[in-house]
Amino acid sequence: MVHADNNSSSSVLRKILAVFSAEWLAILPDLYWLVRQWLEKQRYGGMYEILDYDVTLELADPTGEAAHFKKRQQVKFLQDNIIAFEDYVWGDGDIFKAYACTPGVVSDSYKEGDRYNILISLRETKNTGDITDFYIERTAKHGFTQAEEWLQTEIRHQTKRLKVTIIFPQERKCQRMLVVYRTNRQSVVLGPEYFTDLPDGRQQVVWETTHIKRFEIYTMKWRW
Repeated sequence: MVHADNNSSSSVLRKILAVFSAEWLAILPDLYWLVRQWLEKQRYGGMYEILDYDVTLELADPTGEAAHFKKRQQVKFLQDNIIAFEDYVWGDGDIFKAYACTPGVVSDSYKEGDRYNILISLRETKNTGDITDFYIERTAKHGFTQAEEWLQTEIRHQTKRLKVTIIFPQERKCQRMLVVYRTNRQSVVLGPEYFTDLPDGRQQVVWETTHIKRFEIYTMKWRW
């Protein structure tokens, strides 16, 4: 009796597996392609990744009326036929004085929320594996006039290393600097090892990290 029941169960199981096998064999190529695309998206997360990201803010006078921004991004392209690169800026005051970039030229810009997205036409085609250094400079007016100020860096692409440098004028140096992480609202006070007096009397604060999360926003907040 038990033997008969086992044979019956085995027969039913073979029929079920046969049906599912036929259906799965038919969709396996499409399933494989979808899974591969998803894995690549999770791994790379876009058209390119940032190997090295340097941000420098130079406060040009003790009133905070003039400030100069410099960015260098070493970019590795992850797809073929890329013809544009993205930059984005935000902040107080007139933030678009003397904007310049190389390589490429600015082809469009638009405001989205409190940020401006800037589209840079590369004037050449980049393909998978190409590495390019992008240099961006701009001047801001009336942007850092308060006793407490901040500088934000938003990570939109997979990034390997981030370095932020803020240079203060000789007449008005930084008294306290924090790094604030947006996702977990963690704040870290930077100690004296992050502060350096330059030969011309100005003060430089440098913070860098390789533990970078995509979509994180790092805010340097200071009192001066």
